[in-house]
Formats: sequence, structure tokens, C-alpha cells
Amino acid sequence: MTTSNYDGLRKQARQLENEIDMKLVAFSKVGAGSVNASDQTSPLLGEHVFDSLSAEITEMLDRLSSVNEMLAELPSTGTASMHTLQRHREILQGYRQEFNKICANHTTRMEREELLRGSGLSNTGTLSNPTTSGLSRRDMYLKESGHIMNSHNMINDQISIALETKDHLLSQRHSFKRFQTRLNDISNRFPLISSLLQRINIKKRRDSLILGAIIGVCTVLLLLYVFS
Repeated sequence: MTTSNYDGLRKQARQLENEIDMKLVAFSKVGAGSVNASDQTSPLLGEHVFDSLSAEITEMLDRLSSVNEMLAELPSTGTASMHTLQRHREILQGYRQEFNKICANHTTRMEREELLRGSGLSNTGTLSNPTTSGLSRRDMYLKESGHIMNSHNMINDQISIALETKDHLLSQRHSFKRFQTRLNDISNRFPLISSLLQRINIKKRRDSLILGAIIGVCTVLLLLYVFS
């Protein structure tokens, strides 16, 4: 697996996920009937927009599924890539569930409105439109859910980056160990080199402490930014 192919597919997956997330927010508002509910022509317009968005989201979900399948077909490079693929699959599943839920709620709402129109209660003024109550709260919940999902995506991306960095650091650690073994063999033959190696080891430990402190501070700042 080349890095360019892997990175390109991950970029496509994240872009599709962001687009689907925005489409689902608009789709939920149309499905709830919050677009021009007082206009007599709004039911036809709302249905047209609903069907159009439904087709667009379905196509985007299929595209995201194809990208995930292409990622799965690439050879695995470690636990980080497996975790990333699993996360993309979970996001896709969550989007499908949300899409199906919005469609089911829209169907229920349309059946209820059709029943009210058939009984004549919607035009008597004695019964308020049930679809207009609680829309603001529902939109707030959907918006908050979108923020939480975006935060989860950011955290999972950072976890994936951290796992990949860990793998690279482990690989470098093994290389340094082999190099240090060779240097120890040389230092045993040449005592003057031993003092130089001790200084190098002291500097290496100091650099490790500095690097660990920087990583810890960056992690704390990132968590504070995400949950603020």
C-alpha cells in the first residue's frame, strides 16, 4: 500500500463525511416540515426538496461505502490503519441510521398531516399544527448532535495520528537499539569513545524528557480546545 493512495482515500472519506453531515442537517429540517410551513404550495415544494436531498444523500452514502471498501482492500500497515477503517465504518453506519430515522419520521409526519386534512381539523383553527411544535428544540438537538459527532471525529483522528506516531517511534527505537549495541562494542575496544557515548546518552535522555513534556502540553491544550 502506497502512502499516497492511503492518504488520498482517507481524504475522500473525511470530505464525504463532512458533506453528508451538512446534508443531514438540512435534510432533517426539510423532513420536519420547517420550510415555509404557512405557504399553501410548501407541501409540494417540501416534498420535492426532500426527495432531491434524499437522492443526494443516498448517492453520497454509497460513495462513502465504496471508499471504505477500497480502504479495506489495501494491505494493512498496523493497528492505526485498522482503527481508522473501523472508525470510518462506524461513522457510515451512524449516518445511515440517522438518514433512515429522518425518512421514517417524515413518512409518519406526512401520514398524520394527510389524516388531519382528510378530517378537516387542520382548517378549523381549533387544532394547532403538530409539526410546528418543538421544531426549535429539535433543531437545537440536531445541531448539538452534529457538534458532538464532529468532536468525536476530531478526537478519533488525533488518536489515529498518535497511534501512527507510536508505531514510527517504536521502529526508530529498535533502530537506535541496534545502533547503540554496535557503539557499545566499539566503546569496549576504544575507552576514549566511552565518555563520548555517555554524554550522548545524557543528551538523549534530556531530549526525551523535553519531547514528552511538549507532547503532554499539546495533548492537554487539544483536549481543552475540543471540549471547550
